[in-house]
Amino acid sequence: AQNTSLSLLYRCDDFVVNDTKLGLVQKVREHLQNLENSAFTSDRHRKRKLLENSSLNSKLLKVNGSTTALCATGLRNLGNTCFMNAILQSLSNIQQFCCYFKELPAVELRNGKTAGRRTYHTRSQGDNNVSLVEEFRKTLCALWQGSQTAFSPESLFYVVWKIMPNFRGYQQQDAHEFMRYLLDHLHLELQGGFNGVSRSVILQENSSLSASNKCCINGASTVVTAIFGGILQNEVNCLICGTESRKFDPFLDLSLDIPSQFRNKRTKNQENGPMCTLRDCLRSFTDLEELDETELYMCHKCKKKQKSTKKFWIQKLPKVLCLHLKRFHWTAYLRNKVDTYVEFPLRGLDMKCYLLEPENSGPESCLYDLAAVVVHHGSGVGSGHYTAYAAHEGRWFHFNDSTVTLTDEETVVKAKAYILFYVERQAKSGSDKL
Repeated sequence: AQNTSLSLLYRCDDFVVNDTKLGLVQKVREHLQNLENSAFTSDRHRKRKLLENSSLNSKLLKVNGSTTALCATGLRNLGNTCFMNAILQSLSNIQQFCCYFKELPAVELRNGKTAGRRTYHTRSQGDNNVSLVEEFRKTLCALWQGSQTAFSPESLFYVVWKIMPNFRGYQQQDAHEFMRYLLDHLHLELQGGFNGVSRSVILQENSSLSASNKCCINGASTVVTAIFGGILQNEVNCLICGTESRKFDPFLDLSLDIPSQFRNKRTKNQENGPMCTLRDCLRSFTDLEELDETELYMCHKCKKKQKSTKKFWIQKLPKVLCLHLKRFHWTAYLRNKVDTYVEFPLRGLDMKCYLLEPENSGPESCLYDLAAVVVHHGSGVGSGHYTAYAAHEGRWFHFNDSTVTLTDEETVVKAKAYILFYVERQAKSGSDKL
């Protein structure tokens, strides 16, 4: 009975405030986690055998009446690592970003007998030198090869454990938080040397990435800032004296609130009230807002904190616009999920009306087409499951850890998006705008 009650406490972890003096709750947590990992591992082995036995059949799909090979490769779940897999599969379908890493020469991180060989790190190899860029490159190279049922990103996960302590362990993590840490660390490592040649020099040699790239975050530009980097202008106006303050902030993604009037809507077809759209979320982000009492602005003219208004403009749009819908909010002691469906376009997302100087942009430069969507299934940030939809060579795929399936646009647009990746349109084509 005691074990049962402690198990219930473990399952309802958000409600547990104090452990016993002997640390019984923590011991139960560890014991149950070990049991879950053991059961998970055995289940993975069983599924892997089934997948391997049917790999030939699963690699063939019917497309337009003819049989075609499915070249997409899934990513094995190493124990609640779906948050990582969904982000990796999304990034692998951002072609300009992915190709840059795949074209980098390999870096061998170990000397001696294994020098010159393709080496993979494991957590048992000790405190070796690690390279996030190299393991990220290897993972991207393994995808879309079609040579295996699923690829295990264990080497990359080992590096993540080494350089991102927040993601150690096998508990569920926030996919958006992981994406930001991943991009930030890739950016920092890319600014270092590479076989005696600065990686920023390698970037500069690629004119398509370096052209008109003015967004630098934490130092020199890299492929991360060249692809995802944009610039916001933050305007704050004092309501007492009218003094205006402007500040430019670089960004790699925009985090958008789902407006409060839509937060009770649960499904796409719910009839009570208007449907929430991505335009609503973007307007909420950029519209003029009066700051509350906890965010008083220090006015340099008034020499004290005053009531003020705030407004965001986009000063520079990125090549890939990453939009994060803020679905998780703290309420009292719990972090709840906003499960509202948000309608988003597959093509022709027009960002011109959010630009600071729209007259200086070309007719096609503000239009974006969807490349990938990350979806969170479940009710809490520390639980549930992540999958991703992504477009590859004109076809949409659903990435669910080891399983990759061909899907259609109708299924994609029904997804309750958590992170959206939009790619700047290069060529003119007729499409509907948002």
